[in-house]
Amino acid sequence: MGTQKLNNLVKYLFSILIISYSISCSDDNALGTDSGNQQLTIFFTNDMHGQLDNFSKIKHIVDAERVETNVLLLSAGDLFSGNPIVDQYSEKGFPIIDIMNKVGYNISAIGNHEFDYGVSILNDRMAQATFEWVCANIDASSSTMVQPDPYTTITIGDIKIVVLGLVETNGKPDDVIPSTHPWKVRDLTFQRYTEVVSNYENLKVEQDADLYIALTHLGSFSDFSLAREFPYFDVIIGGHSNNLNDDEVNGIPVVMAGGNLSHLGKMVMTIRDREIVDYEVTLINLANYTNEDQELANAISEYNNAPEFAEVVGFANSHHDRNELGCFYTTALKEYMQVDFSIQNGGGIRADIDQGDITRYEIYNMDPFNNGSVAFTMTAREIKDFFIESGAGLHVSGISLVRSGNDIQIFNEDGVEISDEVELTLGTNDYIPSIYDNFFSFEDAEIRELTTAESIIGYLKTINSTMDHESCNQFFRY
Repeated sequence: MGTQKLNNLVKYLFSILIISYSISCSDDNALGTDSGNQQLTIFFTNDMHGQLDNFSKIKHIVDAERVETNVLLLSAGDLFSGNPIVDQYSEKGFPIIDIMNKVGYNISAIGNHEFDYGVSILNDRMAQATFEWVCANIDASSSTMVQPDPYTTITIGDIKIVVLGLVETNGKPDDVIPSTHPWKVRDLTFQRYTEVVSNYENLKVEQDADLYIALTHLGSFSDFSLAREFPYFDVIIGGHSNNLNDDEVNGIPVVMAGGNLSHLGKMVMTIRDREIVDYEVTLINLANYTNEDQELANAISEYNNAPEFAEVVGFANSHHDRNELGCFYTTALKEYMQVDFSIQNGGGIRADIDQGDITRYEIYNMDPFNNGSVAFTMTAREIKDFFIESGAGLHVSGISLVRSGNDIQIFNEDGVEISDEVELTLGTNDYIPSIYDNFFSFEDAEIRELTTAESIIGYLKTINSTMDHESCNQFFRY
């Protein structure tokens, strides 16, 4: 072999050596070699409250990501209560279950509003879901409700993930129940999340999992406390308070994606040796996303095509906010139920009503909870004691209440003071007496046939079709 050919061969072999060395020392992840890194994208929603329209956008986003990497899709609860299309459907709540099945959700926490339709209906909806439900602080052994698992383990690609569910229990001052109608959960037993979480401290090791997620419906304050006081989790994904959270507390990502399906949360992470070594959170504003899955959009349109909700039942002389609607709501109940006065909790009024025609849909949207109409007879003294001792703040019509020193004065609509021994009839939704059952006995209740929303529609159609409560505020708290 000549000298030139020998030199060329040496150069060639040397170049091969250099290339080989470069490959072996390069970024394994970029070249797709086995570096021990695992890639996962978690999408999450919470507090959808029956809103359907943006699910077609969510499906478009999630399906595109599934082509690229491992994807987990989670719900942090409150699927129901807030959209008449869902809440007044013949199978209450079914449309959102059907749509979530089509999107491909993996797991959902149980929120407080999952109980709004009652246990029997919740059982049916849970059975129809193709995703799993988790809740660690509920005991259904004395109820007809199917016991949910406290946690579930799922494998996405080669990543093993364990997800623990928790629900809030701040629904009643003297009880441990979620914020729903107490009569609808009376056979269920709940525990504070702080009393059960430590039972699952070692769940990640016990399940031999790569990732441990708390999927909660506790609210932001409790999620932050969970991260500080029980730092067992790799991620906390929450709901209930409807915040947009992209926080890190005690080294743990704590996230939440708003409410009413306004946003889709996205968390892209790298896992190595069962630890998150890198992550990025994006809260996608769905109002700014224009693409959608057309097949799912068509399915949603079929649900939205419900002409019975378009019936005009009255007219609003101006836009009414929720304080003004408190006046309208209680006036309508008082008149339609033919009682002396009416009260309504502010949290039960869920939407404003715009100026113009009022549709049946708008009334159900304002008052979505299917609460019954109920009447009580009370003395003026009992009414005073209720407001003083309970601390309740409520909208009131039919009487006026004025704080006077350490007591309350009550006046009728003509401005005449009512003495303590006078009996008055009260009309209200059945949620309030169930919450304040120290002051209202179920045995004393006169249960009316209609829900409060149906009573209000009846008022508009038969007594006064005009909503005219501009600048009205009759909210009272002692």
